[in-house]
Amino acid sequence: MNNALLINLARQELVDRYAGSVLGSGWAILRPLVNILIFVLVFSKVMGARLALLGSPPSEYSYSIYLVSGLLVWNAFSETILRITTVFQDKAALIGKIKLSLPQLPFFIITTEAVIYVLSMAFFAVFLLSIDYPVGWHWAWLLVIFLVQQVLAYALGFLGAVIGVFFRDVRELAGIVLQLWFWLTPIVYVFDILPKPVQSALIWNPAYIIISAQRQVILYGESPDLGGLAALLAIACGVVYGTLRAFRRLERDIRDFI
Repeated sequence: MNNALLINLARQELVDRYAGSVLGSGWAILRPLVNILIFVLVFSKVMGARLALLGSPPSEYSYSIYLVSGLLVWNAFSETILRITTVFQDKAALIGKIKLSLPQLPFFIITTEAVIYVLSMAFFAVFLLSIDYPVGWHWAWLLVIFLVQQVLAYALGFLGAVIGVFFRDVRELAGIVLQLWFWLTPIVYVFDILPKPVQSALIWNPAYIIISAQRQVILYGESPDLGGLAALLAIACGVVYGTLRAFRRLERDIRDFI
């Protein structure tokens, strides 16, 4: 796919998402900021949740940092999967007019979500610095984690998109699965409160591997578990490879159904 077209689709996606509003694409910046402020105020000030981070005594912001560090990852991951799953239907008119590479079409979604994620993390980092929370060189690992996360999101989303061409219920099913997946992952609750058998099962949850890797970096200033991330990347590449093979065989039917 032409790079200029990809960039234009990503830009247009950000514009269309907030079309008709006064602030326009400025909402892409404002919404992450408001979300972070809500979590900080509600969970730190009202609920008074406590966690120990970086080996220091619990502070009023401990739970907020724990929560936001997981939510930012999950939001980018789940939104990418959900939107790629429906991309062929959403861009059906464009696909009918222009000869596009369907496997590359979701790249504009990945680009859009990357922009929103970077903006969100930037605001989060500013907040952390404002409360004298350590933000150091180890944050460079977040790029590696994000890349693995988005490759997996593309793999799952593209698989859903191919299946969704023939079975339109995949759109609704994906939303339900992601909602259940959210609550099966320690994002708003702490891993340690779970029973031991559940903790053992969580090592097979890809979202948990990704989010725990991010929290290792942000909360504890450590390098992530590269073994787990490498395994996820291998699985994601395998899913992409298998889906692409199936897509090549079904491409003519897929374009007819779209």
